[in-house]
Amino acid sequence: MLKTCSRCGIVPDNHICPYKTTKKIKTTANTIRQTNRWHQKSLSIRERDDFMCRICRLNLYGTVKQYNSTDIEVHHIIPLEEDDTKAFEDNNLISLCRYHHEMAECGDIPRKELLRIVEENRR
Repeated sequence: MLKTCSRCGIVPDNHICPYKTTKKIKTTANTIRQTNRWHQKSLSIRERDDFMCRICRLNLYGTVKQYNSTDIEVHHIIPLEEDDTKAFEDNNLISLCRYHHEMAECGDIPRKELLRIVEENRR
């Protein structure tokens, strides 16, 4: 038997659409990231870091372009899932390019080093 998928057209009855978006689970972290306060804090952290990846500027961890201002994201050094009280603390936030953000999320860049970089930036 066939059915119609709004994204794929006519498909078998047991078809699972690869384009169907999954509903985001409502967590404290997701709720924080959707607030205006977070968007303002994220902008202020990127401004503090001159809209550049802090790791790239120090030429660490496989940096390709030292003054990288492409795809800059703000990273929570201590994740929101562990301690959401530090969500808006400047010393827990750092600007990273997408590449280094992934490395930080996976633990390839140690938290201690990220905290040290943020502390040096404050001086």
